[in-house]
Amino acid sequence: MNPIDLPPRHRAAVLVLLGALALGGAAGCSPAAESAPRSAQTRESPPTGTPTATSTATDVGWVQLMTPMNQQALKLLALAAERAAEPRVRDFVARLRTGQEAELVRLRALLTRMGLPATDVHAGHDMPGMVTVRDLEAARAAEGSAFDRLVLAQVRDHLRQSAQVSRSEITSGGRADARELAAALVTARETSLAELERLPGAVRALG
Repeated sequence: MNPIDLPPRHRAAVLVLLGALALGGAAGCSPAAESAPRSAQTRESPPTGTPTATSTATDVGWVQLMTPMNQQALKLLALAAERAAEPRVRDFVARLRTGQEAELVRLRALLTRMGLPATDVHAGHDMPGMVTVRDLEAARAAEGSAFDRLVLAQVRDHLRQSAQVSRSEITSGGRADARELAAALVTARETSLAELERLPGAVRALG
């Protein structure tokens, strides 16, 4: 059975999962249930001679959230790499952009291995840590140090939230390849957060 065709009780389980993962139980995407990630115990078709991997609702919920989170963050990072007023901020976001582009390649490959569609199931939703259209519009309207502070605040939120959901995948996910990727993402985000907090303007931006 394709993951997107699973019964409503399975889709609801993933929605509950995502709500619990976001900032210790913060609300998930809105509108909610009808467009939530849909999956539970699903099986992929592996190459001949390899064992079949089982994808749990946690695995599916995580990869279907992390993929658009990276996609949206990259839009902000591309803008910041061009417009940040402080050279150290420009350098930071440029390196972060390169790292998240590499992550996105791995996330998309995981979606394929799991037999999931590339469709963004969170399109138009306001998820914690997700860079929204409104966020991008606000960034484009800002200039100078105000732009830098806005970007730093949004990037920190993205890094913290995506690390949070990835830690939950590490502890609760069923797939070894998904847990391995989640662990790599957490390590990268912890390193980036530590660097971000030392950047010029970070104190004013982050409080």
